[in-house]
Amino acid sequence: MVKPQRPFMPSLPPGGTDRDDKDRRSDPADAASYDASATMEAWERLLATDRKPAAGLVRGVIERSWQRSVHSGVDARGRGSELVVTTDEVDRLRRQNTDLLDATRKTFGRIAEVLGDTATMVVITDSQGIVIETTGDPRTIDAGHDIHLEVGANWGETVTGTNGIGTALITGQPVYVRAAEHFCEGVKAWTCIGTPIFSPLDNSVIGVIDFSGPQDIFHRHNVALGMMAASHIELALADKMRIERVRLLEASLSHLGQAVRGDGFVLLDRFGRIIHHCDVAAARWRSFSSETELRIGDRLLDLDGERWHGGIGEVAVPGALMERIEPLMLDGSFSGAMLILPPPARQAPPRRPSTQLAARRAVDEARAAIIGVSDVLLAAIERTERAAMGKAAILLEGETGAGKELFARLIHACGQETGKEPFVAFNCGAVSKELLGGELFGHAPGAFTGATREGRAGRFEVANGGVLSLDEIGEMPLELQPYLLRVLEEKAVYRIGDSRPRPVDVRLVASTNRDLKLEAAEGRFRKDLYFRISGVKISIPPLRARRGDIPLLIEHFNTQAAETYSAEPLRFRPEVLDMLESYAWPGNVRELRNIVESLFLMSTSRLVGFDDFPEDFVADLFGSDRSERAPAFADGAGRDEHEEISRIDETERRLIEKTLAASGGNTSAAAERLGISRSTLYRKLHQYRSGG
Repeated sequence: MVKPQRPFMPSLPPGGTDRDDKDRRSDPADAASYDASATMEAWERLLATDRKPAAGLVRGVIERSWQRSVHSGVDARGRGSELVVTTDEVDRLRRQNTDLLDATRKTFGRIAEVLGDTATMVVITDSQGIVIETTGDPRTIDAGHDIHLEVGANWGETVTGTNGIGTALITGQPVYVRAAEHFCEGVKAWTCIGTPIFSPLDNSVIGVIDFSGPQDIFHRHNVALGMMAASHIELALADKMRIERVRLLEASLSHLGQAVRGDGFVLLDRFGRIIHHCDVAAARWRSFSSETELRIGDRLLDLDGERWHGGIGEVAVPGALMERIEPLMLDGSFSGAMLILPPPARQAPPRRPSTQLAARRAVDEARAAIIGVSDVLLAAIERTERAAMGKAAILLEGETGAGKELFARLIHACGQETGKEPFVAFNCGAVSKELLGGELFGHAPGAFTGATREGRAGRFEVANGGVLSLDEIGEMPLELQPYLLRVLEEKAVYRIGDSRPRPVDVRLVASTNRDLKLEAAEGRFRKDLYFRISGVKISIPPLRARRGDIPLLIEHFNTQAAETYSAEPLRFRPEVLDMLESYAWPGNVRELRNIVESLFLMSTSRLVGFDDFPEDFVADLFGSDRSERAPAFADGAGRDEHEEISRIDETERRLIEKTLAASGGNTSAAAERLGISRSTLYRKLHQYRSGG
């Protein structure tokens, strides 16, 4: 049998050696999950006989990792990483992982406070296990040089065998490796706790955060701390990516103009990875490449992430789709690109030719008024523009505040030929039923009490040659509905008190927040009128379904308010924006606009926090918060590890309660100390108090 020698670890503080049997027995839970003697026996047997270790001597996740290490040809007598990249390669890797490194800075500071003077170093690696950043106890970092646990060293499992970094990358799960569980002899005086960091873009593993030091650093709260640290880094990455995506979307629309919405487009980050595409682009992609799909996170073009070279590098795009690609610059630096996928001529929707500049300008303005780039919104816009080319009546269905009038104006703009056609909007629920008939159809002189002496044209006559938008048409009284049906059928209007027909050529666009089909079936709306006004039905998506549009709308309304009041725009804390994006918005875009305007007037500073919102709105906000992903712990077949994770919540609860007490009950201060947002702290407190 191989008799391993204890590796030399200079400058380690007291407690950096193996604990004796008495200490080990004093912690039954530790003894159940780790026995140094049994682990060494299993390791020696593996090397001596090239057989699997005896069942039960080591945890399943360790046994499988040892087998992979043998299969990869890792030297079991090695003293750590045998592969260290050059300084130039380190610089390149750090540039490629700028986002990851930026996201770790705040977390590193918080970890340093929690770990204090414990003999622990913290390591960040890239997706291959190459160390790109270290921090923590200086003596432990210095000792790490002996085993090449340092920037530039590769700690992938195929290079360095079983260890917290490489094994976490292989399994995609948090992993701890204690002392003798390491595969390489020279690392067996160390303990490491590695947790994968997942990309918010495509959920792939982009790196690992690892706690390493003498074997006595192993405590369950360090396992929980590693998982929480990875979660915080992922949240910081998601926030950064969200902001960058919104800015790139804004830059793309500004750079290429609103006409891009009629095309299929794919938005790429500076590495050529897909961060957004519309449904139109996906459909056109499939028409040319039926075997592949556009997937968020896929690298479509070979961009280097640093500069725009005036070309497109290695193209993974079907040739028939290559129209053009436009670089996108943020703050003077290359930050992404937009790939345009125009429809083939046979797929192009019919467009009414317009020779008047005013008509074209009206279409651009109507499109620009509908803020958002979500797939469901773009699909509704495209369907609306197609419907506008015909003559049939259109029924817009959508919740209150979703923006139905903006779509009605888009229909009007797209159907114009001269740019001078009238648009008349009228809310059927805004006037009494006694006055509604006169408002719509007009009246003869003295036709009824309150009628004008001269008579007056109704909305149909005013809209002649253009579009009449009737909002809340479901509010129209049953007794007036036959008159509306007659106007639509005969294309002539009869003023109240007048028997003379007046011809009208009006495109009707009706809007409702009701289920008119059900209303008609139950007798509350005339069936014949329903079928007459619903030649084309278009559903306007609610704001909660428009993924990614909320930040754009907030910025739009914020800018509008700043211009109105001649003041600086508001700034929103990241946790506030996160919660606003998760809110259900029952009042839709109208509610969001009102909230932003209210904040502009009532906020005590330019930086908006939860304290600036009305109390009832904050309560609704937290009530609609979404649960976060909780990664499972890699344990192989080990029941003990599952039990450990079941206790992590208890560890977290105690940490939060202790921090809250130390902060005098101040949730803002406690959240700051914990390195989490206040909304996350509120949610966790609610979870613990409700027993969830």
